[in-house]
Amino acid sequence: MYSLEFRGKALRQLEKLPIELQRRIASYLDRLKVRPFSHDIKRLQGSPYYRARVGNYRIILDIKRDILIIVVIQLGLRHKVYK
Repeated sequence: MYSLEFRGKALRQLEKLPIELQRRIASYLDRLKVRPFSHDIKRLQGSPYYRARVGNYRIILDIKRDILIIVVIQLGLRHKVYK
């Protein structure tokens, strides 16, 4: 099972979201710790990072296979997170 870390402003971005959306994202991240390469995780083109989708929100992840850690880099609305 993978462990989960938040980097930079990712935790602050999560805390600013409505409580119901925070719960959905937290539930998704808990499932991701068990199966990090499920069918809805996609690699970003030209980047070592991955993206996950929860509704209109995207979560940018760095999955480190050798040390079993999932690092949440950034999260936010789709039209803002890729900039």
